[in-house]
Amino acid sequence: MAVRVLAPLYLAGFTTAFGAHGVAAALGVRSDDVGLTLLSFGAILALYDLAEVLLKPVFGALSDRVGPKPVVVAGLLAFALVSLAGAVLSPPAVLALARLGQGAAASAFSPASSAAVARLAGPAAVGRYFGRYGAWKSLGYAAGPLLGAGLLALGGMRALFVALSVLAAGAALWAAVALPTLPVLPRPRATVADVVRQTTDRTFLVPTAVLAASTAALGVAVGFLPLVATRVGLAAPAGMAAVTVLALASTVVQPVVGRLRDAGRVDTRHGAPGGLLVVTAGVLLVAVAPHAVTVYAAALLVGLGIGTATPLAFAHLAAATPPERIGRTMGAAEVGRELGDAGGPLLVGAVAVAVSLPVALGALAAVTAGTAAVGATALRPVPPRSP
Repeated sequence: MAVRVLAPLYLAGFTTAFGAHGVAAALGVRSDDVGLTLLSFGAILALYDLAEVLLKPVFGALSDRVGPKPVVVAGLLAFALVSLAGAVLSPPAVLALARLGQGAAASAFSPASSAAVARLAGPAAVGRYFGRYGAWKSLGYAAGPLLGAGLLALGGMRALFVALSVLAAGAALWAAVALPTLPVLPRPRATVADVVRQTTDRTFLVPTAVLAASTAALGVAVGFLPLVATRVGLAAPAGMAAVTVLALASTVVQPVVGRLRDAGRVDTRHGAPGGLLVVTAGVLLVAVAPHAVTVYAAALLVGLGIGTATPLAFAHLAAATPPERIGRTMGAAEVGRELGDAGGPLLVGAVAVAVSLPVALGALAAVTAGTAAVGATALRPVPPRSP
């Protein structure tokens, strides 16, 4: 598979992740400057995730009906337009609408991109290409706040929204030119009972739980590692550098794990729980022994664990799902990731307020280890599917 075919999908994955975390961090820094109260700030942050949770399954199913390419291109163009509106108009109400629009647009091109990766890669190479796709997406999640901070320093919120608009428009043009038009596959009529049965089957639920747990750890690490770093005496840039370590580790390891999976040297049943246990070790390390050294060691372990579990879980979903409904499956799985992204920081924040931050991180480690145990016992090999 030529890199030029899938590269615009990698850029789309980076765009949605950067848009989610980069703008959220920037709004937190500049909330007073743009006239946001704490309540309105929280509401604007929630709009992006709310739109994704509600709409990703819808657009995933739409990509099965019309093909992934038009959904990817239209979603990226919509993201570019609403980002441009956020750059031109700055009142809080407009920012809220722009944020809602960004979430809705990302809900279209994100699951459609995953579906396109699965279909274009084929059964023999799905791990490798989901590894590369996940690497770029993880890079956007972890590096988004850093990039957002840089753009804020250069030109404020307007520079950030303009950058997102240009990025999305460039990705849309690239996808329109380079991405092949995949044929719409015939699909049997699905009843509500069929959908419920498919989304409650362990071949879907368990890898989705792995994705939710790994994304929860990522969301916590991006927010709380810099906090721990400042508490142990590191400067703010040094704390953000820990997030960079996490991002680089996850980005490097995901394609490697994907290739090993395709070669039969790593399977999902052992590899995905193993990755979550590495995440657990990283979280426990910084919870039990917070120190300048352990902050970076924890970032490395969490990045390596996320980079191991994520491509294996996505590849398992792709292998277990008939191609004619891969969009719907990826859309529903992305909802699991969004719930993890929101739930992880909420869990840690709530327990930290009630007890302490080390106990809160321990609670996250317990959830991650529990998910690993479920994966180790419930994941089963997927019978080979013909290309």
